[in-house]
Amino acid sequence: MEELNMVLEMAADNMKKSIEHLEKELLKIRAGRANPAMLEGVKLDYYGAQTPLSQVSNINTPDARTLSVQPWEKGLITDIEKAIMAANLGLNPQNNGEMVIINIPALTEERRKELVRSARHEAEEARISIRNSRKEANDEIKKIDDLNEDQMKDAEEEVQTLTNKYIKKVDSVLENKEKDIMTV
Repeated sequence: MEELNMVLEMAADNMKKSIEHLEKELLKIRAGRANPAMLEGVKLDYYGAQTPLSQVSNINTPDARTLSVQPWEKGLITDIEKAIMAANLGLNPQNNGEMVIINIPALTEERRKELVRSARHEAEEARISIRNSRKEANDEIKKIDDLNEDQMKDAEEEVQTLTNKYIKKVDSVLENKEKDIMTV
């Protein structure tokens, strides 16, 4: 029984990680509003090491359509601009000598639909990952020797219940993101 509990715990943990990954990926899909998470993947060369932008500057949102990046060292301003351009986020940074300012353009209807498609793709990837976790758990359950048929069937139903719960969570996260993207 302890082995079974470990298998179920592992499956739940993997499914939870799928949801966390989905949420992280959806943060990168901008919905027209400025969000510091949009610059999360941006790295720049800082004394020879690729360093995340958030570790060499403060990133703020003065208003809903603007991001400001205040470097801790003034000499980094042009490097930050180049790093943002190189990250290919579709953002156009400008510097005023003190900080880098990024105006987030309003999204067109076509671009919003494109972002929704992208969000749906990420959600489908999460669903696939959850189903893979279910398959792995079921395979592990079949390897447990001291389970009779009824116990095995119950365990597989428990895994399916877990799968359904996490798939619903994916749908809920996706629905919120779609609403966010389509809100003008």
